[in-house]
Amino acid sequence: STAEAEYVSLSACCAQVLWMQTQLTDYSIHFNKIPIDCDSKSAIAISCNPVQHSRTKHIDVRYHFIKEHVEKGAIELYFVKTDYQLADIFTKALLTDCFNYLVCHLGMRSLSPKELDRLAKSL
Repeated sequence: STAEAEYVSLSACCAQVLWMQTQLTDYSIHFNKIPIDCDSKSAIAISCNPVQHSRTKHIDVRYHFIKEHVEKGAIELYFVKTDYQLADIFTKALLTDCFNYLVCHLGMRSLSPKELDRLAKSL
């Protein structure tokens, strides 16, 4: 199901984020709770529910990794509408308006050909 696929992806994301946290800790950068945005309410519900239901018991145990970290308070999940999901810029073909919106919210900007040319000449 879609919810199961999102849950598996959320678990993989959690593992990567926690690995990054250990790397940043080596540089004395600490986090109390790490926020993760998700556009699937079902995946968030599965992650936040400590009880395993018959509908989720077939999911491989290794994917319940995120549940443990949500319960411990290391990870905090937030619902984000699909239109505002910043990760989509890296995974989907987007309309120009949507692409520009996401680029701005990532703290990036698209350079015009003129700006690129000017930068190339300044080097």
